[in-house]
Amino acid sequence: MYVIKTRIFWYALSLVLLVGSLISVGVFGMKLGIDFTGGSILSLRFQNRPSNADIERVIAKDDTGGIVIQPVGEKDMNIRMQAVGEDAHQRVLADIKSAYNGTEELSFNSIGPTIGAELRGKSLEALLISFAAILLYIAYSFRGVSGPVQNWKYGIVTLVAALHDAILPIGIFSILGRFAGFEVDTTFVVAILTILGYSINDTIVVLDRVRENLRRTSGSFDQIVGASLKQTYVRSINTSMATLLALVAIFFFGGSTLKPFSLALIIGLISGTYSSIFIASPLLVTWQKWNKKK
Repeated sequence: MYVIKTRIFWYALSLVLLVGSLISVGVFGMKLGIDFTGGSILSLRFQNRPSNADIERVIAKDDTGGIVIQPVGEKDMNIRMQAVGEDAHQRVLADIKSAYNGTEELSFNSIGPTIGAELRGKSLEALLISFAAILLYIAYSFRGVSGPVQNWKYGIVTLVAALHDAILPIGIFSILGRFAGFEVDTTFVVAILTILGYSINDTIVVLDRVRENLRRTSGSFDQIVGASLKQTYVRSINTSMATLLALVAIFFFGGSTLKPFSLALIIGLISGTYSSIFIASPLLVTWQKWNKKK
């Protein structure tokens, strides 16, 4: 199949994207939300929303540290500040309400820096446990596979594809955080875990067909993998497109608070479909050829 024959090109493309993502994270870092850094966020709704500068002047006398003001929709506004207690929260709220009649408080959330650090650690643990579980599950599921590639290598290939699909949105969000103010919080971690699920699902569909064809058909390993891709790629693309349409609708019509989450899923879904077709199965062929040379 064409994908197998041109696998070096797809490897190079993915390598460029991955290296670019890692460089972006190294240069720009990640713009962490209050879930990870600690802080407070006050969400308000105005009858006539003032400018950011006007709000800053109103609450300048309150001891809130540096603040970040983010307009939301047509009437709402999020005010991010250092972690403050209930007294400071009520002072800020009273100052704003006295300056702008009809102001409504939508929510107030505050997380201390200690809790934020703990959430960072727990999020990293969740990702590492997920990767380990993926490897063990795939190795067990393919334990009875027949052919020139051992069952545990299917797990490694699936893990490589999953890492590929997790790193790309992380790199893109580091750029968006630097230039568009997109923050990374616990919902982003949820999005990454969801992306891993989609990636694994797509990859297993292809690898499972490889396993079946190894038992039922004859031919060289790369021919069998190519035939398996040909039999499954339309299904993978169609399934991903159906999900992608829903995510695009959420991104454009679901409100600003859902944009980062839906965008991360869109990036991961596209990457997952790509890696299951152009990376995972071709890697099996490359690995098999290396073993054959040895």
